[in-house]
Amino acid sequence: MTIADTEVASLYRARRLPGPAYRRLKELVVEQIASGRWTEGQQLPAETQLANSLGLSRMTVNRALRELTAEGLVVRTAGVGSFVAKPKASSALFEVHSIADEVAARGHRHRAEVLTLTAESADTRAAAGLDVPEGAAVFHSVLVHYEDDRAIQLEDRLVVAAEVPDYLRQDFTRRTPHDYLMEIAPLMRGEHVVEAVTPTAEQRRLLQLGDHEAGLMIRRRTWSRDRVVSVARLLHPGTRYRLEGVFDA
Repeated sequence: MTIADTEVASLYRARRLPGPAYRRLKELVVEQIASGRWTEGQQLPAETQLANSLGLSRMTVNRALRELTAEGLVVRTAGVGSFVAKPKASSALFEVHSIADEVAARGHRHRAEVLTLTAESADTRAAAGLDVPEGAAVFHSVLVHYEDDRAIQLEDRLVVAAEVPDYLRQDFTRRTPHDYLMEIAPLMRGEHVVEAVTPTAEQRRLLQLGDHEAGLMIRRRTWSRDRVVSVARLLHPGTRYRLEGVFDA
């Protein structure tokens, strides 16, 4: 099935994002693939069709497609065309899931308590993590996630306000920040750092930890449309949480 050039043109014209034309086209394709609206094997319009429909040069369209191909999102076959590539395989340890979905998969009830939901100015550490200038507008949320009535995750998250301007208007007791961000700024890349930590007294209280119980911290940074959108510190009770993964030798 071929994606109509008129569909691409309509989506492109509806966007009001800054930046070079090739990047706007590339980000449009990335979003459609990430959302599942364009799926493996669908053929993109030919370069000349896209150039004519979008009012762009063929060189501009070619650059967008070349970068999409280099990133593994599009497969190009000489004399045939460009197609949405097969999704990359990943293992559970490195996948990014909603904590609510994980709890539901175990047959339990998830709920969340929102402790903080504010607008702030990025300090030096936040600016470095989010790749924004110091003083840039960021949103800060802190939640405790529960599995039935036991705390299993303390989520401390910063997001770039310019990327998700309605973040503070969300009710995160009804859906998680992860689910909202996946809808508004689909995840295209992420990095994890996992380490054992000694929780603070306040963290012990919130996670209902014993005096000598260790914590498992996941530090996560995620990108959408080639830009960092969120950094999060996800603290779990070390005795009540584990990470699993499968890999091939």
